[in-house]
Amino acid sequence: MSFKPQTGSRRSAGKQLSKSAHDKKTKEKKQRSGAKYLMEEIPEVSTQEVAQKTLNSLGKLGNQIFALSPFSQYFDDWLVNLRQVISEFESNPAITADEQFAKERAQIFLDAEGSLAEKRLQESNLTAEAKALADNNHLIVETDKEYAEQTRERSIKRNAEVQRLSSKIRELEDQLASQQEVKISFYQIKAKRKAAQQLSQTTQTLKVTKNELEVTLQTFTAEQEKLHDNYEKRKQELNENSDRLHKELEKLEIDTSTTIRQETSNALDNAVNSLMKRTPAPSKEP
Repeated sequence: MSFKPQTGSRRSAGKQLSKSAHDKKTKEKKQRSGAKYLMEEIPEVSTQEVAQKTLNSLGKLGNQIFALSPFSQYFDDWLVNLRQVISEFESNPAITADEQFAKERAQIFLDAEGSLAEKRLQESNLTAEAKALADNNHLIVETDKEYAEQTRERSIKRNAEVQRLSSKIRELEDQLASQQEVKISFYQIKAKRKAAQQLSQTTQTLKVTKNELEVTLQTFTAEQEKLHDNYEKRKQELNENSDRLHKELEKLEIDTSTTIRQETSNALDNAVNSLMKRTPAPSKEP
């Protein structure tokens, strides 16, 4: 029994191996060509282009306007966006951030966070300021009411006292007139002496009563003036406090963080420009 060599099978296997190797080489060649093509398609970005893009973003953030109060609701997002801009700048392969830039950037963010935290605290006092203004306005109303009530009470008391003294004066004047009209005989010495004493006493009492009325009027006038002066002083203090609180509330209705944010963006702008000046220009390959 004889065996025939399987030459056909070996040839077929050889062809398949050769074809696989050829396909692999072709695929690798295409991949290298594709990678080379992609590398050629991605343009190199210069440091100046990266810097300019960063400066443009900083300018937009620095001029950003917050729409509604409380404006502190936008602070965190604004800081995140600002950090993102600087982070992208530093992580760009074309940029080499040195230690000085890192220190400047860290200090700028630290200052911005502190200033914005203070603004946030001021805005948190909005409710307290509004309540203080309402309380102050209530005190103004109460002060007016108290002054009017005290003035009315003093006026009633004054009028009652003046009426009492005036009535007494009229009675004394009537008594004096009657006593002056009494005719006593020359020989009625005792009666005449008694009438003279009564007349003198009535005259003195009338004088004292008139003086008492004058003093009473002066006293009430002085007390009313003092009451009015105290009222005016208190009213002025309350009005000044009201004006101050109004101004504080008006400030809280305006985005006072604008200056802080602009200064922060400008400081980062200067830091980027300074870094660019310190960065040596890339050498051109021959």
